[in-house]
Amino acid sequence: MTSELTKIYSGKTKDVLTDPSTGDTYLLCKDSATGENGVFDPGFNTVGGSVEGKGKQGLRISAYFFELMEKAGISTHYLGSDVDASLMKVRKVEVPPLEFIIRYQVAGSMIRRFDLPAGMVFDPPYTEVTLKNDEQGDPLISERLCILKGFLKEGEFDQCMDVLARTGAVLQRELAAIDLTLLDFKVELGFDEDRKIYVVDEITPDIWRVQDSNGNIPDQIACATLILERIPEI
Repeated sequence: MTSELTKIYSGKTKDVLTDPSTGDTYLLCKDSATGENGVFDPGFNTVGGSVEGKGKQGLRISAYFFELMEKAGISTHYLGSDVDASLMKVRKVEVPPLEFIIRYQVAGSMIRRFDLPAGMVFDPPYTEVTLKNDEQGDPLISERLCILKGFLKEGEFDQCMDVLARTGAVLQRELAAIDLTLLDFKVELGFDEDRKIYVVDEITPDIWRVQDSNGNIPDQIACATLILERIPEI
């Protein structure tokens, strides 16, 4: 199937493909994982290595959580999957170069950036928006700059924050059911021609940080194994 598709963009963990005959869009989920020097960490923006089968595993997890989001009334770009081919069929939407982040406890870069104690609970949750730009180090970006640069229109920042919070509520509930506490996560959001908002890209351990019942924070590879033991085959 992949031989019939044309690559239009290559990312760290996924490629974007199109079917020239239909105009359909697909994501090819790759086996690469973010991290540094062979250590995997969803908080990094570099590829730390490759794990055989990770793409298919991530696709199974994404499909499961995208379907949960749809059932909860949260629109996503997910239209179906072919796990054997590592392909996710997706709705074609406009995706601004932004990542929307919500933090429930202090972990990862929050410790380094602000000298905060690990595990401190944010009440209410702490939110951030960053510009997806590796060369600039994914800097924080404000609502005003998002509008100034044309990424968002007036009023859309708050709408995106609402989608972020509702997505987090679903993730917290589902992960708690397998004894995992959601510490933080990031999502990408897209817009259709009517400016309806969709959760896009992926929903896998590559976008979140969790803590298990023993207080450990598993990397995205270990976390995927835990989840795959609990979700149905697709």
